[in-house]
Amino acid sequence: MHPEMVSMACRQRMDPQDLEALMGRVLSYIHAAIPDPPVSVDGDLCILFDADGGGVDRLSRLPEDLLRNIILRLPVKDAACTTVLSRRWRPIWYSAPLILVDSHLLPAGEDKIPKHVERDDSTAVAAALSTSSPRTRVARWLQHLTVKGVQELFLINRPWPLDLRRDMPATIFSMATLTRLYLGFWRFPDTAGLPRGAAFPYLRELGLCCVIIDDRDIDYILARSPVLDILCFEGHMFTSLKLHLVSQSLRCLQLHACKVESITVVDAPRLDRIILWNNTESKARIKIGSNAPALRMFGYFELGKDVLQIGRTTIKAGIPLNPSSMVPSLEILALPVRFGVRNDAKMLPSFLRCFPNLKTVHILSKKTTESTGRLNLKFWQESGAIECIQSHVTMLAFHDFRGERSELAFLKFFIESAQKLKMLVLQFAHGYVSSETEAKSHVNALFAGKRGAASCTVMVCQNGLKEGGDYWDFQRGFDYSNPFALFRCQGHCLFTV
Repeated sequence: MHPEMVSMACRQRMDPQDLEALMGRVLSYIHAAIPDPPVSVDGDLCILFDADGGGVDRLSRLPEDLLRNIILRLPVKDAACTTVLSRRWRPIWYSAPLILVDSHLLPAGEDKIPKHVERDDSTAVAAALSTSSPRTRVARWLQHLTVKGVQELFLINRPWPLDLRRDMPATIFSMATLTRLYLGFWRFPDTAGLPRGAAFPYLRELGLCCVIIDDRDIDYILARSPVLDILCFEGHMFTSLKLHLVSQSLRCLQLHACKVESITVVDAPRLDRIILWNNTESKARIKIGSNAPALRMFGYFELGKDVLQIGRTTIKAGIPLNPSSMVPSLEILALPVRFGVRNDAKMLPSFLRCFPNLKTVHILSKKTTESTGRLNLKFWQESGAIECIQSHVTMLAFHDFRGERSELAFLKFFIESAQKLKMLVLQFAHGYVSSETEAKSHVNALFAGKRGAASCTVMVCQNGLKEGGDYWDFQRGFDYSNPFALFRCQGHCLFTV
């Protein structure tokens, strides 16, 4: 094993083998998180001939916009070859935006983008672009890209293991034309000594994947990115994130597999969604209030671990709430709940009361070995009325349902209380239902008693993932046009009634 990996494991108090496996998983997450390149290696560039074999070049007769569209979808080596097709293609290639996908530059001609790129492959890519030493190579590339006016950059430090002593070159701040930037496995440069005018005036999407970065440097980026719309963190493990959100443009914050200490919304008038998923066991403190008037979606806050503060009120089980401790703008909420842990169950009513205008609720039932005791329908009825359930919720999606008594009690309470409920999505955990008949018996039991809504469509499905939960996908979280895309049910539909 590489000495740097062993040293890193010692600093993190981990077994080196475990750390190596963890970093491998994080690298695969990063490859899944970054957007797919627009180019394709599936098609062949060929000239279309007349059916009678006349040999007329019909492809070159296409409108210029279509020809440029073709070039944009070709690997760079194939795109460059179009200049020899005819005089018509040459100016199109020279004027088209340049799209470089590193694996397309491998000398061996391997065009398929692998999920894992070995160190030897990374070295071959580097050699195809430059013969300079590794320490100066990245800085030189960034300088060239700056001159070319690069707009989108995905720069993952693939050579393994991560060299924690090497900073990302500060040249990155000279790229004023960037609109989308993803960085992976770097130590972010110190912003303290940067020129006053350093900024990202056009940057709209930023992804920091396993990047070592100080809190003050994040503040610097937010302050100097006036149109930043999307901010993502993937695999932030080395230090705990303490985010202070001050941005007039930010709409979407996503964090996956991160160590989060706190997220404080200081001033974010356009913030539409905060999504945390699969974060570490450390307790995260989330502070929001009137400084986030547009917050519409909040996902995967863990009741038994994380702490929510709204205004000056820390939300606890049974605490009386007033308008200053509520978020009236929120419409979509996703919560993991351990119904087998009584303290989680007691916290749930208070948490739901914080969001009086909820329309869509997603509950992810988490498996636990603990017992709630007598947590039945009466327990929920005695918790009192919950305004959002009674008057506003139109859709409830219950994920990884196992048919346990505590789950059934909550669902019956919800169904009996919800006057506006139009859709109930009941997703069974993998392997917990053997037939459609068995699934229907569970549904019939839920609707056996009093029913709040006059009509409610029920869709029953089963999770296709053995480990439960859902696939992570940053792109679904960005989809403002489809607010339900992030929380879709995996697996196959059993029936709809």
